[in-house]
Amino acid sequence: AQFAELEAFAQFASDLDKATQDQLARGQRLRELLKQPQYSPLSVAEQVAVIYGGINGFMDEIPVDKVADFTAGLRTYLSTSKPKYLEIITTGKVLTDEAKALLEEALVEYKDTFLAAA
Repeated sequence: AQFAELEAFAQFASDLDKATQDQLARGQRLRELLKQPQYSPLSVAEQVAVIYGGINGFMDEIPVDKVADFTAGLRTYLSTSKPKYLEIITTGKVLTDEAKALLEEALVEYKDTFLAAA
């Protein structure tokens, strides 16, 4: 709701400071990453990974129109390169320190690969 209010306000403001622009950009990315394909819901582990990456700034460099491609690729990357992360979340239902470390490592690695290919 706060993002929607800020976005509406920004339409009428001519000059926005850098912090406000960054907040709007992150909000747009978060809105995009929350979209799921119809009849293809994400697993809890995938949802945690995507949302964690979005709210913690790992996707700030990804163009808004590429967020869906990034999240799809990230899910594939996690299943092939970091299956231990998926196993920890699926069995324990908790984001442990080990799972968080694996996830952050995967986010950095995949983001570098994704941006290099773009």
